[in-house]
Amino acid sequence: MEIELKNNHQGGGLKRLKCSVQNYDWGKKGTEGSEVARLYELNSGSDIELEKKKPFAEFWMGTHGSGPSFVVEGGVENGDSIGSGSMSLKEWICKNPNVLGEKVLDKWGCDLPFLFKVLSVAKALSIQAHPDKELAKVLNKLHPNLYKDDNHKPEMALAVTEFEALCSFISLEELKSVLRDVPEIVELVGSAEVNKLLQINEHGHEEKVKSGLRSAFTQLMSASKEMTAEVISNLKGRLYTESKIRQLTGKEQLVLQLEKQYPADIGVVSAFFLNYVKLNPGEALYIGANEPHAYLYGECIECMATSDNVVRAGLTPKNLDIQALCSMLTYKQGFPEILQGFPLSPYITRYLPPFDEFEVDRCILPRGAATVFPAIPGPSIFLLTAGEGKMCTESSKDVVMEGDVLFAPANTEISVSTTSELHLYRAGVNSRFFQIL
Repeated sequence: MEIELKNNHQGGGLKRLKCSVQNYDWGKKGTEGSEVARLYELNSGSDIELEKKKPFAEFWMGTHGSGPSFVVEGGVENGDSIGSGSMSLKEWICKNPNVLGEKVLDKWGCDLPFLFKVLSVAKALSIQAHPDKELAKVLNKLHPNLYKDDNHKPEMALAVTEFEALCSFISLEELKSVLRDVPEIVELVGSAEVNKLLQINEHGHEEKVKSGLRSAFTQLMSASKEMTAEVISNLKGRLYTESKIRQLTGKEQLVLQLEKQYPADIGVVSAFFLNYVKLNPGEALYIGANEPHAYLYGECIECMATSDNVVRAGLTPKNLDIQALCSMLTYKQGFPEILQGFPLSPYITRYLPPFDEFEVDRCILPRGAATVFPAIPGPSIFLLTAGEGKMCTESSKDVVMEGDVLFAPANTEISVSTTSELHLYRAGVNSRFFQIL
């Protein structure tokens, strides 16, 4: 991209951001201790007491048009609320492209390649997948009202509390056990499809396994509403009866929980096909394009490519596109990789997924301690979730506290100190993109 990178004084230093909130139905209510509600109230400077009965699901930090962030004029030291004349972060970046760094600007243009979020999940999100770039362009062209951008959306969830999710298909061995032990699936899929899978030898037949899984899962998700309702009713009755004589498995207990949240929804049964993942605080799960997943419960930091494209097929009252979802999935099997992060310094842990667009750093800084975020060739967004401290660049020294969200231009070294324990998260372009660690 031929944009001259000039030294622009407006692009220097940290910029305080006022950020957006999403009140999706699955979010925790403000009255139930939603972290999103708490951070949004602190960040916006607004009194949301009268709104706290609403669900506060996602806190967005970035440039996406569905939930833009705004630059507070005057920088970090100015805590004034956003007015009608405020400039969006995307507009500000377009006026100051040098803040992205040359390599990011060349690759992604005048925009952040990542979207940073906090999620407060009270009940399951939809069974969903995010399209790759090629499919995203097709969906955006065909249905721009549903798929509002043409980008892919790989993502990563970093647990703040214990966090639960469904993700990727279980192994063939586990699937065979499910097909033998859950007769309701046979009713929905048909004995012919089930027998095909039961007879497959896993070794050397990967494509045959994928084909059989694709066929069975598509048959399951395409079942009629009447048959689905009847089968789920039978499943619920059987599990309640059996719970009196044996301990239900974790997956069976989850299925009953999902049925309470989404009665007669095919997503309830589809949970048997997916891995049940439980993250401890500080563990992360990443999800590539065309992989099925559903977040279930808990609070997390999330980062993704800048997109809001979601193809849904269950556990939601929203628009479903079952055929699109079933045809786009990779049908890879096995338990997903859980990232523990690796130490960047005594107080900073880095989570590095296999995507160019983003990485996340988690900093827990004890009282009286200090640390440094080295200068990097791309932009960053910082979120303070607890504590108070100082963030210093070459030209500024600013007091920051929980709820603050700060944009840092490329090539900015930042030192952080605190007089109380400080919790800080940073999102930035994946360091592998710059061929550094």
